[in-house]
Amino acid sequence: MSRGVGIDVGGSGIKGAVIDLATGAVVGKRRRVATPSPSTPRAVANSVARLTARLDWHGPLGCTVPCVVQNGVVATAANVDHSWIGTDGAALISAATGLSTTLLNDGDAAGIAEMRLGAGRGRKGVVLTLTFGTGIGSALFIDGRLVPNTELGHLIMWGGSAEHRAAASAKTGENLTWSKWAKRVDKYLAYVENLFWPDLLIVGGGVSRAHQKWLPLLHARAEIIPAHFRNNAGIIGAALAASQAVTP
Repeated sequence: MSRGVGIDVGGSGIKGAVIDLATGAVVGKRRRVATPSPSTPRAVANSVARLTARLDWHGPLGCTVPCVVQNGVVATAANVDHSWIGTDGAALISAATGLSTTLLNDGDAAGIAEMRLGAGRGRKGVVLTLTFGTGIGSALFIDGRLVPNTELGHLIMWGGSAEHRAAASAKTGENLTWSKWAKRVDKYLAYVENLFWPDLLIVGGGVSRAHQKWLPLLHARAEIIPAHFRNNAGIIGAALAASQAVTP
């Protein structure tokens, strides 16, 4: 069995696991630690190092951050400390872990997992994956090729970033019913569809576990389906990216 390790850095937690690269299955236990506060680059890198040690991993490491990442360097910071901006995150995490590190955007990693091994496998045309969690992650694919760092959760709607009103955290924080939250997601999807005209929408994140409660309430033009890997997609996509030694 060919294996890899992916680490998914989020606003509230850092998750990691050993992954079967052929199937995307988690091997053993998924590990999690709280995201440090403040979530500075060095503090996060040290947390990632603790996780990889607990996983007893010594090979290439894939790691996501909720940021635009270009050649290992972080260009934006959403849901992590702003001191990440301008940091060579790949080099920092490599130094902390002692492992060769591929660093990529969290939405891109989730999309890679779904397109290579999950709900989007074999699908052509324009495919957009969206993860609804603390924020909204996105990944855009054209005939299976990733257009990196789309960060569509930060489209301006309702006077600010769309994710502030349409992420799963908004539903929880405002105690919204599924119906009321779905109306916001509908408006968000309409905006996104008018920009990219996707053939397929794949919806993931932890909230996709309850997809039967809200996906039927949406009115997207495109076919819309739940993600296969749900909240593990970022971990799996990071492991896949590292295994190919290519930062998408």
